[in-house]
Amino acid sequence: MVYIDDINLNTPLNTAIDHVDQAPLADSGSIATLAAPNTAPRRRASDLIGDLGHAELLRNPEMDAIRERLERRQREHMPARRGHRRRASDKPRVSVVVPAMNEAKNLPEMFKNIPADVYEIVVVDGNSTDGTADVAMSLRDNVRIVDQERPGKGNALICGFNACRGDVIVMIDADCSMDAAEIPSFVDALVDGADFVKGSRYMDGGGSTDITMIRSAGNIALRGMVNSLYGTDYTELCYGYMAFWRWTLPYLQLDCDGFEIETLMSIRAQTAGLNIAEVPNMEYDRLYGASNLNAIRDGLRILRVITGEKFKGIGSRRQAPASQPSEAAAVSAVNAN
Repeated sequence: MVYIDDINLNTPLNTAIDHVDQAPLADSGSIATLAAPNTAPRRRASDLIGDLGHAELLRNPEMDAIRERLERRQREHMPARRGHRRRASDKPRVSVVVPAMNEAKNLPEMFKNIPADVYEIVVVDGNSTDGTADVAMSLRDNVRIVDQERPGKGNALICGFNACRGDVIVMIDADCSMDAAEIPSFVDALVDGADFVKGSRYMDGGGSTDITMIRSAGNIALRGMVNSLYGTDYTELCYGYMAFWRWTLPYLQLDCDGFEIETLMSIRAQTAGLNIAEVPNMEYDRLYGASNLNAIRDGLRILRVITGEKFKGIGSRRQAPASQPSEAAAVSAVNAN
């Protein structure tokens, strides 16, 4: 948890940021602590603003998040930022999320192509019985293991996203069907101005050695429905190689457990007004093991998502949850006291 006793409530913003940046960080499990220069009882930041109803704002209290919150104090209700760009000198930290259940044989090959400079690799273990977590930890020093809460790829990804600490999140399968060497193309598209990037097997330069005629026909039909209902121009729909800025997560409001999460993300990115790009990808055959995908069952779940999102009364633009008030409002309220 974050302590703020050493920051005066009237401290100018830049001074407060410097104070946060210079404070040493000590890890304690998933909780980060700003070390204190004295031994007096410390107050939690959530205690200070709890009466304002903004305690949830500090649920990810790492220093980089604190700094981002202070710098983004002008952003109310987290409006979508079209054309979001970082300076060329600001290389984003990339978190790679890998949902994995009994993928111990695939991980060594899959990891070979993950760029060496990624910030972290978050492997979400789906109660594997083959030592998947141990194998992952042995492959890279920056691997973190997260246990998923419920069965399903959607739940695994949500658990992984919530654990990420990087600026950019890339989601990729563990079975070697997706080439991790293509991660830079996603990151480049984000740095060039996209908020959300989808991989596509149907663009020039993309393709698949794995997709069946039935799955391809279903993908094309469902994609056409989404493009018609939501005004998109997607070349791909049912494919899970995607990347996005971490700040977009509150707009997506992910809440499904199965393979339909990929479609849900594509729809909600559009209804939130995010700037969406596609990049070509090549899909390969799974190296070891068998997929849990069922074309009929999962196709019907995807269809329910497409129709449900359209007809349950969601507006043309999606807003962040009311339980997560604007960071600007919270900081302004603190500075005003």
